Amino acid sequence: MSYISRRIKKLFKKETYRHFFETLRYSLYVITHPADGFWDLIHAKRGSYAAANFMVILTLLTHIWKLRYTSFLFNNRNWEKVNIFMEMATILLPLAIFCICNWGVTTLFDGKGRLGQIYMGTAYALTPYPLIQIPIIFLSNFVTIEEGTFYTVFSNISLIWCACLIFMAMMMIHQYGFAKTLLFTVFTLFGMLVFIFIMLLFFSMISQGVAYFVSLAREIMFRLN
Repeated sequence: MSYISRRIKKLFKKETYRHFFETLRYSLYVITHPADGFWDLIHAKRGSYAAANFMVILTLLTHIWKLRYTSFLFNNRNWEKVNIFMEMATILLPLAIFCICNWGVTTLFDGKGRLGQIYMGTAYALTPYPLIQIPIIFLSNFVTIEEGTFYTVFSNISLIWCACLIFMAMMMIHQYGFAKTLLFTVFTLFGMLVFIFIMLLFFSMISQGVAYFVSLAREIMFRLN
């Protein structure tokens, strides 16, 4: 039996869905018991990539829903001018760059986490975002501007909660202490800036190279004609 057929057959097994929902439900434990939760997520294999992917997709959808359905009192973005793919990229690219840079930096200094584990821990740490944002998106359409403080407070709580969970995830995954985790979080953020700079420089050189050869081809065609 080929690999593809085995994967398709596995999708229709009840055990697959049961395991998915169990690992997805475990995200609620992780966000309330981050130390034990992230440790067991990786070392006791309580998490799954399927649940992690689902949480990332739900985060993306929540971000789009926030732009579309939040009351105009708290959302100054014009939906007609929103580029959905660009909005998704604002979440996916930082997530990917963070995982790569964190893995690259910590690997050099006895970090225990693998790239897949860093991704899984970060994805589970995003749980508070849709958990809080979805209800307040709905409630934003029923409150006045004077009551908007509650919307702002809960929106900020979801972001701060996610940031704290990501920090705890890195601490448990790499088996670092608080100070070392804080230090390598700073190194990771610096590495992200360097990574982005190099990528921008690379694409700039590629675009200039392509523009040069295009102009050269046009010049040749012009002279031949």
